[in-house]
Amino acid sequence: MIPNPEGGVFAHPVTTGIIVATLAVLAVSGLAILWLSKSGRAKPEFRRELWLRWASWCVLLPLMLGPVLLGRAWTIGAVTVLSLLCYREYARATGLFRERVLSATVVIGILAVNFAALDHWYGFFVALWPLMACLLAVATIPLDRPAGYIQRVALAILAFMLFGAGLSHLGYMANDPGYRPLVLLLLTAVALNDVAAFTSGKLIGGAKLVPATSPNKTVSGSLGAVIVTTTLVAFVGGAIFRGTPLANPVWLVAMGALVSIAGQMGDLLLSSIKRDLGIKDMGTVLPGHGGVLDRFNSLLLVAPAIFHLVGYFVGFGLAVPARVITGP
Repeated sequence: MIPNPEGGVFAHPVTTGIIVATLAVLAVSGLAILWLSKSGRAKPEFRRELWLRWASWCVLLPLMLGPVLLGRAWTIGAVTVLSLLCYREYARATGLFRERVLSATVVIGILAVNFAALDHWYGFFVALWPLMACLLAVATIPLDRPAGYIQRVALAILAFMLFGAGLSHLGYMANDPGYRPLVLLLLTAVALNDVAAFTSGKLIGGAKLVPATSPNKTVSGSLGAVIVTTTLVAFVGGAIFRGTPLANPVWLVAMGALVSIAGQMGDLLLSSIKRDLGIKDMGTVLPGHGGVLDRFNSLLLVAPAIFHLVGYFVGFGLAVPARVITGP
């Protein structure tokens, strides 16, 4: 289990530190944008884009951090809603929503895997991935429509893998009493990873990383993000996992690098989907960011990767009751 000091929500200093630092960054960035607007140092279009992004973060941050602070059920509930919103955008973009049987099956799978997380039923939680793959493979066979079978089943299985099996790992972490600092660290680290990649790429420039997939990403930006995110996660992770096998500097650095690389791969994964579909964004619900999936794509791969790394060394909720809903 993750070490958890006795006390309330802010018992762990990392929890307090992340919340204070996040609010401080939001305030300072707002003042910086205000200064740019008053001084006229940036073009009106750029200033408008900055204000839209800042306003979106003012809404997003309470929705992201609030459930984590409120407790286990709130966190799992928020992840469930996030999963469904991401799937909705994916289904509309790919046309999978037209396949009502498959789409309904994916939604049921997302609800089931998050229920397993809420129930703290690990056996059911991990079994749902292969079970859902099998169910999605046969769901439309009774409709007797072999044309397009491979495409629609592949789209559905990928959807459940990303938005069901993948994202639900973030919610399952809440079964551990000491989950708050780790989940908050992941939420803030993936955001910093994006900022570090953008800033490093703009300042250094150089060769493109994968120009056909994401024309604006550079090798220097990717390496800059790895350095910045790895440093942050290793440093903060040392405070979270002090006294556990994961506190070894080698593993902390590995965890930080994994967050950065998996986060970038999640972003490129979504870029590949969008390029294949010929669209710029998955939605428009978040001004300045695009859709919900555009903003949270990094977590699709980071959540399961870090869950199993931390689970190997420390475990999640090993000393707390399992099957709290379905158990005897």
